[in-house]
Amino acid sequence: MAENNLDKLEPKAIWKNFAALNAVPRASKKEARVIAFMVDFGNSLGLATHVDEIGNVLIRKPATQGMEDRKTIVLQSHLDMVHQKNNDTVFDFDTEGIKMYVDGDWVKAEGTTLGADNGLGVATIMSILESTTIVHPAIEALFTIDEETGMTGALGLKGGLLSGEILLNLDTENDTEIDIGCAGGIDVTASQTYTPEPCPSGMLSFEITVKGLHGGHSGMDIHKGFANANKLMNRLLFKANERYGLRISSLLGGSLRNAIPRESVAKVVISEDKRPVFVQELTQMAQDIKQEFATTEPGMEILIEPQDVSYTTLVPVAAQENLINSVYAALNGVYRVSADFEDLVETSNNIAKVEVGAEQIVIKCLTRSSVETSKLDLAHSLQAAFELGGFAVAFSGDYPGWAPNPNSEILEVLKSIYQKQHGTAPEVVACHAGLECGILGTNYPGMDMISFGPTILGAHSPAERASVSSVQKFWNFVLEILKEIPRKK
Repeated sequence: MAENNLDKLEPKAIWKNFAALNAVPRASKKEARVIAFMVDFGNSLGLATHVDEIGNVLIRKPATQGMEDRKTIVLQSHLDMVHQKNNDTVFDFDTEGIKMYVDGDWVKAEGTTLGADNGLGVATIMSILESTTIVHPAIEALFTIDEETGMTGALGLKGGLLSGEILLNLDTENDTEIDIGCAGGIDVTASQTYTPEPCPSGMLSFEITVKGLHGGHSGMDIHKGFANANKLMNRLLFKANERYGLRISSLLGGSLRNAIPRESVAKVVISEDKRPVFVQELTQMAQDIKQEFATTEPGMEILIEPQDVSYTTLVPVAAQENLINSVYAALNGVYRVSADFEDLVETSNNIAKVEVGAEQIVIKCLTRSSVETSKLDLAHSLQAAFELGGFAVAFSGDYPGWAPNPNSEILEVLKSIYQKQHGTAPEVVACHAGLECGILGTNYPGMDMISFGPTILGAHSPAERASVSSVQKFWNFVLEILKEIPRKK
């Protein structure tokens, strides 16, 4: 039975702070309000609170009695969240707080992303900072900004600000895993301008919609076989262009670079005499695609709907064919699986957004890899595909991966605690998502880093949900880790 409050959940401190955080709009690159929220929080506790020039918030708390001889730790999470909603959900992310409810063991949001990524990490750190009973060493609580759309907070953090020797990043999403490495990434953007052409007479307007897809995190979910709305739409447009002379007026698919696209909408025209066969054959193709993805995308909808309005301008034929052929040629999904880590995606690409209109075509991709040379190899492959279609290609937002440290002292601490608490060993992994550890390590190369967190499913999509029992498990793990931080040498 679903309930609309979190008051009864344990641990109460985390869920209380998570609810307070989720009342604050905190989209990437729009973090002013959540920065102010964290500054007020730190100041209200009488703790040394600092905002650096990029917008990261640092709150320091001294060690509790008897823990002064332990190494200083950095507890780190990011303040921003991915803003995604279902197409039929009425919600303003700029003004409204996330509407949450409890459904069995899961906390969910009403038609939007939940913000558990990375809000539960932030709320956990807040709970430690405000506690008067938790045993811990000296803490530097680092809350970074803009992790989801460029990691500019981590990239802008200067050396010398932190003195901690150990960093605990609370931003992974499976409570059986301890993460010791992650992928780097680079944005690949292809763009091309065009001069719109007037729509000829005798053309009928249609709107083609792909929706109801699973979506998800373009790193953690890229190997799961979920459909990409941009790729599916392109298949439909390719056939209709080739066989029936379809013309595109506008197109919008996907939204965020790090989310697998769930929806795409194309406004197109077709000559009146081609209408019957166009509708019949494209409807059959839609059924075939739905059958292909019946297991992974049971909610998929593909609609081919006539429109009463007339689209007055069209993309020129040559530009349209360049677009369709380039998107078909560009890889989406897994490019290479790691030979060194079992079941780890090494390199992948997400065709995140395709936008046609206002005399411009823009295709945005996020390429990830734990191997720098492989990341650039795939980026150059995409560049070649788009340039063959006449696109200008730009690389941006390049950030490094995080190389595993097999001699990590804090890793041994976490493994031992997990084994004692659960009677089994944790999974020590590297992940295909982008974590800030690799970037932070560039200015703090001697810092011993680890990443872990509670179980969160469906991150970066409106299906995002957090396990209540897992948060309790995670909290008990964190409390024991704080007690067992190694002594200073």
